[in-house]
Amino acid sequence: MAEEKGQTSSRFLFPFKPYSIQEEFMTALYNVLEEGKIGIFESPTGTGKSLSLICGALTWLRDFEEKTKLEAAQLLEDRLPQQLRSQDLQNSSDAGSKESEAKASGSELDWVTEFVQKKAERDLVDKLKDEELRRKKREERLEQTRNNVQLKYALKRKRDADDTERLIQMSKEVVTAEQLSNTDGLDKEDEGFILADYESDDEKKSKDSSLSDEDDLEEEHVTKIYYCTRTHSQLAQFIHEVKKSPFGKEIRLVSLGSRQNLCVNEEVRGLKSIQQINDRCREMQKNKRADRNGSEDTEETPKRKRKSRVTCPFYSHEQMQSLRDEVLVEVKDIEQLVSLGKEMKACPYYASRYAIPPAQLVVMPYQTLLHSSTRRASGIKLKGQVLVIDEAHNLIDTITAIHSYKVTGSQLCCAHSQLSQYLERYRSRLKAKNLMYIKQILYILVNLLQVLGGKVGQNPNMQKIFQGGTELQSINDFLFRAQFDNINLFKVQRYYAKSMLSQKLLGFVEKYQDLVSKPF
Repeated sequence: MAEEKGQTSSRFLFPFKPYSIQEEFMTALYNVLEEGKIGIFESPTGTGKSLSLICGALTWLRDFEEKTKLEAAQLLEDRLPQQLRSQDLQNSSDAGSKESEAKASGSELDWVTEFVQKKAERDLVDKLKDEELRRKKREERLEQTRNNVQLKYALKRKRDADDTERLIQMSKEVVTAEQLSNTDGLDKEDEGFILADYESDDEKKSKDSSLSDEDDLEEEHVTKIYYCTRTHSQLAQFIHEVKKSPFGKEIRLVSLGSRQNLCVNEEVRGLKSIQQINDRCREMQKNKRADRNGSEDTEETPKRKRKSRVTCPFYSHEQMQSLRDEVLVEVKDIEQLVSLGKEMKACPYYASRYAIPPAQLVVMPYQTLLHSSTRRASGIKLKGQVLVIDEAHNLIDTITAIHSYKVTGSQLCCAHSQLSQYLERYRSRLKAKNLMYIKQILYILVNLLQVLGGKVGQNPNMQKIFQGGTELQSINDFLFRAQFDNINLFKVQRYYAKSMLSQKLLGFVEKYQDLVSKPF
């Protein structure tokens, strides 16, 4: 019995002699992962559940990677000589075999099937070669990052020099912007509230260009374990356990968080709400890409071009590549990642996302996993991967909270009042597409108010809307009742998200709070 415990401890690299409940947990977890099944595990508090989970799952991942490498090497060793032999045999026996087979069976050799099979074999060999080459390059790069201290200092000096040059350029742009302001009665702050030109997805297809920098940061996904839990504090505790485990020095771990937790741009961090932080970050990222592909803007007036190009100095290809590699060579929690991002002048939010494909263990909160748009934006691919959900009894409540929204009549009144006054003030500066979509949104708001029994044109803070109890309706019935079933709500939603309308409107409301709160 003692020998079995010793074998279990050494097999799972458990840091000390495991209890029987820990042995059973690790063994059952390993078997579930090996067989590709779904497992539900429960362990009492204080039984070392996190450490048992880490040792059991990462032991399986280590064994899986070793087995995959051996199988790939064996396939390469077997297929290459086999291809050469089959080619020689085919050349030597083609003439005689074709004739005899045709006489015996009255049919020709199925050369199409044979060609497809051989092509599949060649493609498999090429794929294995490419995967091996990428793996070696990644390991060499990470090893260099881990050991080459001089390279880190050289990169830091270069970043400092780049920062000086960037500050000089930014100061020039500020002077130019101030000289060009106040030409049409709008102050500098008002210029930031104006929506940029909008093109629908269909119109943008022909103009989309490849983003080589982002493509360079993307890598092929390796088999990995996604671990998610309810709160960031629980994630931090789990990362601390990983650091203490025998796998702490070799595992490639990435910790995902929201922009609110990972942003290092003080201008963005100072915003009041998560929505404002997200909108501002996306706008800066969009401007960065537009600057990189800005040749199409040459006909734009200098004023408009200057105003629409506020970018984030931390969103840089070279800086994020360096930070991505630093994240992969040593386990870091959210606080350490933010500190390193500030030191390296790189964005931790995007660097951590670019580190997902080569990572072996990715830790994240429930919302990142369960919210489909957030999951896609983060580059999380679950197919063929391992997913571990801690405290899974909280899943139903989390899913309900993510996909439930409460909108009151008073909110609709406020939205209509504010958006109407925004449109009235900036109508002459908005392009046709923006005007069309804003009018559609106003029409939707009016009809929603009528469904609830409210009235447009009254002070939203004084208006009382009658609510006659709870009523459950199907989507189609509600659309017909609200009389906007003829509007493509998906296109309106995409416009709302991409145009940053909420951010512009919020800034307008904050500046003219007294005006927009008054009745018409």
